[in-house]
Amino acid sequence: MIRLPSSPFSHPSASGGRRVLTASSICLAWFVVATVDVQIARADDADSVQRPEMCDRIDARIESVWTDWEMRPSAETDDATWCRRVFLDLIGRIPSVDELESFTDDRSSQKDVALVQRLLHDEKYTAEYANHWAGIWTNLLIGRSGGMDRRSLTDRSGMQKYLRDSFAGNRTYDKIVYDMITATGSTKPGTENFNGAVNFLVDKVNAEKGTLATSSTSRIFLGQQVQCTQCHNHPFNQWKQQKFWEFNSFFRQTRALRRFQSGTRDIDHAELIDQDFAGEAGDPDDALVFYELRNGLTKVAYPVFTDGTEVDVSGFVSDVNRRQELARLMLQSEFLDKMIVNRMWAHFLGYGFTRPIDDLGPHNPPTHPELLDELAAEFRRSSYDLKKLQAWITLSRPYRLSATKNATNELDDPSVGETPKFSRFYLRQMSAEQLYQSLLTATGATPEGSYEEQEQQRRRWLQQFVVAFGTDEGDEATTFNGSIPQALMLFNGELTRRATKTETGGFLDRLARTSKSPRESVRRLFLAGLARQPTAPEIRIAGKLMAARGGDQKEMLGDMWWAILNSNEFIMQH
Repeated sequence: MIRLPSSPFSHPSASGGRRVLTASSICLAWFVVATVDVQIARADDADSVQRPEMCDRIDARIESVWTDWEMRPSAETDDATWCRRVFLDLIGRIPSVDELESFTDDRSSQKDVALVQRLLHDEKYTAEYANHWAGIWTNLLIGRSGGMDRRSLTDRSGMQKYLRDSFAGNRTYDKIVYDMITATGSTKPGTENFNGAVNFLVDKVNAEKGTLATSSTSRIFLGQQVQCTQCHNHPFNQWKQQKFWEFNSFFRQTRALRRFQSGTRDIDHAELIDQDFAGEAGDPDDALVFYELRNGLTKVAYPVFTDGTEVDVSGFVSDVNRRQELARLMLQSEFLDKMIVNRMWAHFLGYGFTRPIDDLGPHNPPTHPELLDELAAEFRRSSYDLKKLQAWITLSRPYRLSATKNATNELDDPSVGETPKFSRFYLRQMSAEQLYQSLLTATGATPEGSYEEQEQQRRRWLQQFVVAFGTDEGDEATTFNGSIPQALMLFNGELTRRATKTETGGFLDRLARTSKSPRESVRRLFLAGLARQPTAPEIRIAGKLMAARGGDQKEMLGDMWWAILNSNEFIMQH
């Protein structure tokens, strides 16, 4: 979380310069920051709504665990909090004040279903939905820094374009996976034979005989952690060294070729191709792979899927395209279905059915095995429709619960190692991407420049939150760790400056003009930022800030908005 310093500060003024706060307004603004915290959610008496039948089955499975543990779930959260929650998770930003009020003012018994369907299917939100999920999957497939190094063969824009187009067109999950595993073509948009899907494997197949392609593919799509078995049998699960190299053999017909800028030795892009594999013994009719045991003995591996299914040992692509066979076998595997369900559940509920989410198997039993199996089977029957899966989860009871504990579910706390029971909503920080888009929403302005220019600005902003761990898998994370550069960026950065402008036509100006009173404008300000009403002490603070600003309502709103945006509550998904 962001920790605010104890020194005086300034923040932007309407003229674009720095607004120096008076002593009284400093104290009041600090008090707002201190008191803006996650509030106790209220039980909601909204009418029941018609939901997909799968939601009832989710509820029944989760509720049976509560019964077994003699646990009472938290109350359902209020409409505003749920609306903020679903906007952040489905399209990657907080709702605008108009969007939030439109939902909370709606008295329809179907409004929850209607909102989810609108965010998933209305053309108004298609671009945001596609950009949000393309960002999530780009980070998952190639890392937050993937394609940023000039020596990398990966083209980040190419990866994002493929994913953005896929999510905008609601391409089914099985087809996306098949594309990722089998793709050939150029990495860079605008080049001949461009195919953005190749960017998943292009930097992985050449590295150390395709070992990174092996471990990433099995982990991301099948939930099978094989990276440890490259050199030895896994000590805790059923994966053996032999299985690693059998899986690795599927990638030996694949090569990434560098394409240079005309007349130079600078890499312009790369091309992923299938080519015949002679085998490490030089016989393409029997294209074997050698690997060494820890005792120094050498063994042989051929392409064999994790369930034991063998494919033709020929290395000639005309005889057998190993990657296509791998993709076919992956689509038949129950682990493909379970892995995406587990990943989606973790995205919306904060934790998956296993920990880590991408480690499935008898060595790591899920917390809710029947529900995982049922969701996976139903997802397959839905023809791998990701939007249906997202709707099932967001309209289920666990997703609607408050984050506030009660006397019976205090121990339901996965952050201290307990297995999740999903009897309450688990608080978590926004991702850096969600924070960026939410700050843009807070400005009330349309981003400037072309899509490419906007994306470059976003990447530069996000880089300050990336933490690289330097593991063999290139693991990364984003975190708000309260560092001085991060705090200063949120205090006085460009996005915060734009959000707190009081100039004519801006968000705060419109809010002041359209609200019936200063008290009403403060109420709407808290709804916009935190999806809740201000408390009585916060209303009193606003009044004192109004007096400190000589009765200037917009200046008061600027101070309040700055404090809200810099609060821990703002950056939390709650």
